[in-house]
Parts: sequence; structure tokens; C-alpha cells
Amino acid sequence: MSIRHGLLALLEPGPRYGSQLRSEFESRTGATWPLNVGQVYTTLGRLERDGMVVQDGEDEAGHALYVITEKGRAELREWFATPVDRSSPPRDELAIKLAMAVGTPGVDIRAVIQSQRRHSVKAMQDYTRLKAQALAAIEGGGSQERDDVAWLLVLEQLIFQTEAEARWLDHCEMRLIRLSATAGHTPSPAAPPEEPAVQPSTQDRTAASARRTRPA
Repeated sequence: MSIRHGLLALLEPGPRYGSQLRSEFESRTGATWPLNVGQVYTTLGRLERDGMVVQDGEDEAGHALYVITEKGRAELREWFATPVDRSSPPRDELAIKLAMAVGTPGVDIRAVIQSQRRHSVKAMQDYTRLKAQALAAIEGGGSQERDDVAWLLVLEQLIFQTEAEARWLDHCEMRLIRLSATAGHTPSPAAPPEEPAVQPSTQDRTAASARRTRPA
């Protein structure tokens, strides 16, 4: 997560002070990645050191105001124009957990997979509910429409991400079953059947939920 560039984007419309930047960042992203004031001011200090922001007076309450410089605007434009690098993916705890579970004595990897799948399905249901609320707020024309649109995009990314994770977990379990059969081993007993991780009607249910919550 680039806090640095996020703060530059929030400073583009005009001067802001530290706690104001934190509040706007969390409002724009639905507090998915919460910040503390210390992180904000540490990042502002580095941006100021690099010539991308400068302090420009105070507001009526005595808060130091920061403004973006031309160098900061150039950095921001380059960030928006440059694709996020996927050649060196960040560490994924779940992928590492499953990789370590393979061959670790006493670990039932299928139980690990099934536990994670239940958690992922629950998270996807929660995100879908929040998406319906965000859609209702946007369609209602609330005063925070810009932030609701930004939050909606974040939610949809989280939904797609957890949906893909659930499908990957299904794939991992089937892969292990096939490998066990190929090696002539009997797979460990499966847990009781549960609902499919991803049902075909997920988007239909989301749309129906949004219609139910839409203001008259």
C-alpha cells in the first residue's frame, strides 16, 4: 500500500493537515487499511524532505497545513500512469501457510484448507452486504457520493479477491486428492460437506439485495 502516493492524491485538491488527511484516506477506502496519525506525519516528513510537499501556514485551529508541490504533482501523475508491478508479488500468508503445511508432521493440510475456505466465504458474504449498502448510498445521491464510489471500488476488489481465493482453495484440495490417488495413498477423511465456496448466483443476490435496500 502506498501511503505516500495516497497522501499526495489527497493534497492535490488543496491544503490539508495531518489528522484531516488520515480521516479522508480512511473515508475514501472505507477504513480497509487504517492509518494512525504517526504514520501520516512520518510520511509527510519524508515527502517534505523529498520536495514533494511543503508546509504553508496554519488553519484557524493552529494545525500545520501541507500543500503539494510541482514535483509532488509530477510524482503523482507518474504513479497513476504506471501499472502496479506484479513481477515481485508481495508475500501471501495463506500461500506460505499451505506451502509449509505440505509435509509438516501432524498437520492436516485439508483441514487447514477447509477452515480457510469457511472464513473466506464468510468474508465474501460480509463484503457483498457492504457493497449493497454502498450502492444504495450512491443511488440515494448522498453528500458523500465520491467517497461511496471509492469505497464501492475497494469492496468489489475485495469480493473478487476472496472469490478467487475460495476457488483456489477448492483447486488445492482437488489437487491434493488427485496426487494422493496417483501415489496410491488414501486421502485423509474429508470434513462434512459444506456449501460451495462460490455460488453462480452471487452477483444476482447482490443486485437483489441492492434493490431491496434502495431508497424509495
